[in-house]
Amino acid sequence: MTVNLAQLRALLAVVDEGGFSAAAPALGVSQSAVSHSIAALERAVGSPVLHRTKQPQLTSFGSRLIEHARVAVGATAAIADLAAQNSSQPTGTIRLAAPATVCQGLLPDLLTRWRGDFPGVTVRLFEGEDHEIVEWLAERTVDAAVLVSPESHDGVRIGADAFAAMLPRDHPLADEQAVDVADLEDDPFLLSDGGCERHVRELFRQAGCRLRPTHRVRECGTLIAMVQAGIGVSIVPGLMTAMMDHRLVLVPLKQNLTRKLVLTGPLTGPWHPAVTALIEATRSRA
Repeated sequence: MTVNLAQLRALLAVVDEGGFSAAAPALGVSQSAVSHSIAALERAVGSPVLHRTKQPQLTSFGSRLIEHARVAVGATAAIADLAAQNSSQPTGTIRLAAPATVCQGLLPDLLTRWRGDFPGVTVRLFEGEDHEIVEWLAERTVDAAVLVSPESHDGVRIGADAFAAMLPRDHPLADEQAVDVADLEDDPFLLSDGGCERHVRELFRQAGCRLRPTHRVRECGTLIAMVQAGIGVSIVPGLMTAMMDHRLVLVPLKQNLTRKLVLTGPLTGPWHPAVTALIEATRSRA
């Protein structure tokens, strides 16, 4: 039996990226090359590892194999990390997870800065909801993450933003200096099912109001479109302004609640040297 790292990397990429076509750019090869690698792996182990559905799923054997594949590929990455520690500049590819608002509002400037400071480091960005990002970091699916108001961390705070009411520009409260959460009870309320829900519930608690959402919305883009269409109002973090246009306005709330945004590596185990370098450089600038 001959199994090589390219085959194992192909399997991990198909599973983690959600398909053969998505795995190809992640590996920097053609989709055909990914398919050939998976087929070669299945010949080597003598058993199918994937069900070829629209979104490939692991077979029972593949589910057992993939954990060993992660260990093997991870060990190779660890060796590369040791080599990187001996170089004057960090190198390698970093998988960074962050919420959508952070991806839009904070990371473009940070990515540009890191590219100039660390030309040998490539950052691959993964957008997710707060709870997904915590899980990805714990499972080491990503190398670093921007966490929202973590209880403890060894990272660096890269920002903080207060929650505000998102209203159509022609809303009666749009020109107010600040609004009370209770003032929003006359409008249908749109609640994000993402990581902001716990903050919104706290704001309603502070205002002594009961949260009764008319609609629950997962995607930020959908939430923005619904408020633009006059379907309702919402409460969102200030960084959402990077995703809005002139048809919407953010009005400060009389109830004050700010979320802290922290860039950090995994809470357990060693960090990729490049993650340490990025965080230390960000801390020194802060």
